[in-house]
Formats: sequence, structure tokens, C-alpha cells
Amino acid sequence: MSGLFNWLNQIVSVTWFNLRTIPERKGAAASAAVGIAGVVAVFVGVLSIAEGFRKAMTVSASEDVAVVLRSGADTEMTSGLSRADTRLIGDAPGLARSNEGALASAELFVIINLPKRSTGTDANVPMRGVESAAFPVRGNIRLVEGRRFESGRNELMVGAGAAREFSGLDVGKRIRIGQNDWDVVGVFTADGGIAESEIWTDAAVLQPAYHRGDSFQAVYAKLTSPSVLGNFKDALTTNPRLNVKVVPQTEFYAEQSTAMTGFIKSIGVFIAVLMALGAAFGALNTMYSAIASRTREIATLRALGFGSGPVVFSVLFESLILALIGGVCGAVAAYWAFNGFTAATINFQTFSQVAFSFAVTPALLTNAILLALVIGFVGGLFPAIRAARLPIATALRET
Repeated sequence: MSGLFNWLNQIVSVTWFNLRTIPERKGAAASAAVGIAGVVAVFVGVLSIAEGFRKAMTVSASEDVAVVLRSGADTEMTSGLSRADTRLIGDAPGLARSNEGALASAELFVIINLPKRSTGTDANVPMRGVESAAFPVRGNIRLVEGRRFESGRNELMVGAGAAREFSGLDVGKRIRIGQNDWDVVGVFTADGGIAESEIWTDAAVLQPAYHRGDSFQAVYAKLTSPSVLGNFKDALTTNPRLNVKVVPQTEFYAEQSTAMTGFIKSIGVFIAVLMALGAAFGALNTMYSAIASRTREIATLRALGFGSGPVVFSVLFESLILALIGGVCGAVAAYWAFNGFTAATINFQTFSQVAFSFAVTPALLTNAILLALVIGFVGGLFPAIRAARLPIATALRET
């Protein structure tokens, strides 16, 4: 026990000695910390894009909502359902119902071109034709300005994200889409979800405007509970008059975000690794310089009986402290700079714009701090080993 106490006491003494000399090397120490802070800030900034996009795609998904598509379709763009199909779906067991009937909304999805407010360049914007059941099915649509569109009229409700990113979508404006003029009558939110990137109108009005006859592309159906999904799915997929697939809304939205989030994360990790290598070399240089400037002091401590273990630990601890300081500073800077920053990008699955906010999550910040500590450990390990292996007699003769 006394040996362990002596070893720990040596670690504390040598570490405290090292930390007290940091002000004498403040230039090199600050350089290492700033380099690591830069890595963390870039890492958090890029991955907050992926996290924000994923959140926008999945945050409003509900476990008691199912999406019905044509069998074999991966997206609404490649799906197609007839009016007869949607009626059969509306009669399936397990559907929640209201006084107006089954809570199932047959919907049409088209892509239109609108100019961005920031650049004026045209971008693909999703326009969705819905039935009245769409509102209770989603359950999170909240008007923040104006009113809902009226059935049978060329009126639009605009998601808050779309209204923010694209021109001509202010309440009271009339815009030309296709061959028709449309009045913008309301702006809505959807808890930050994907619907906020869309423009909604009456499906019965959108069908003739885009020559879609009496066809739809998907049915969004609210179930009495998540537990009845299996029965609902079996009833539809075994019906010989239907050729459909049933996907939980949570799974459907997650699949829609996979390609984009995977692409962004790959880029973010690649950039972070490259920068981390540079920061690690900077930390190595800083710690080697620290060892070189304190060669005689370290040798004196060794001559006085301090072991190589405490010396190694003290150098590593100093490197980790610098990395932690840099990591925290970079994380804080990234949080204030990126969290909540709004943008729009294309969703590869639908080739339409998705408006979203960057999201700097606790998990992302934790991973960034861990990355900083890894850089600090790598940057301090080899200088620490060199310090422990310094020949005492040779080191004492150095000037």
C-alpha cells in the first residue's frame, strides 16, 4: 500500500510541476490547443448538418402511422395507387376512425421549381396534394399564419421551412405553378419535421393541374395503436385486389434520410481525420519541445528517485489537459456557430429540397471531445516515452 501511495504521490508531484511550467511555453501550448479546437469545430459543424437533416426527416414520424405504397416502390415518386386502391386501404382493419370516417389520407406528390430567397436560383420543392384526413393523421400540423386551404380551390398551405427558404411563399401572395395560379393562404409548422419543407394543397385540385387523373402515390394511415400494424399490413398485402407494401412511418422516413446523412457523415469524418492528423503532429511538436526544454529537470527528478511511470503519466496528462481545453473551446464555438442554423439541401431519394436546421446534439459534442482526447493522447504518448527513457547522466550534462 505504501508503494502505491508513493507512486501516486510522485505522479501528482511531477504532473503539478509540468502544469506550472505551461505559462513559460504558452505559445506552443496555445498552438496545440487551437489546432485541436479547429478539428473539433469542423467535426461538429459538418456532422451537425447530417444530424439536423436526419432530425428533420424523422422527428415527426409516429409509430402509429403507416405509409402504403405500390409494391416495389422505394419512394412516393415511384409509387402509384388508384382511387379503388385507396378505398380498399381505407376499409382495412386497424385503422383509427373519426366522425368523418377512416383516418387515411390518399396523397399526391409532385416536384415544382421555385427560386431560393438567398440566391434566386431555381430549386426543386415538394408539393403535396392531401385529403382532409392528413391533418389528424399527422397530428402535429400547427398553423402559425393565415388559414388552411379550402377544398376544391387553388389554395396553398406552406411549410415554415419552405416559406423561409423560397421566394413567393408569403401569405397573401399568388404564384404561378404549372398552368395555374395559386393563392398562398397559410403557413404551418410540423415540429421541425419534413412536412415543413413541403407545400400542401387539396389533392383533388392537384390531380387535374398535373394531369394525374384520379390517381395517388401514397396513403398515410393512422392506426388505432402500433400493435395492430401487423394485422393492417397482412390485410392489405394478402388482398388479391391490391399490390401494395406497408411501411411504418418511422422506418419510411429513416430510409429517406439514409443516403444524404451517410454522404455527409463520410465527408465529415474524412475531413476530421485529415485535420486530426495535423493537430496530432502539432501536439507532438508541442510536447517534444516541452520535453527538450525540461531535459535537465526531468533527469534531476529521475536522479532523486522519481520513477519513469510518473514521468510518462505527467507528460500524457499535460497533453490531455491541452486537448481537453482545445476540445471544449472548439465544441462551444461550434455549438454557438452552428446549432439552429437554417439551410436547405437536396434529398437524394426524392431529388427535392429539404429545409432543416443544423443540430448540435449532446452525443455529437461528446464524440467531439473524445476525438480531442484521442488526439491529445497520440500527441503526448511518444514524447512521454522519450522523457521516461532519457539517460539520467547524459541528460544532467545537457545545457
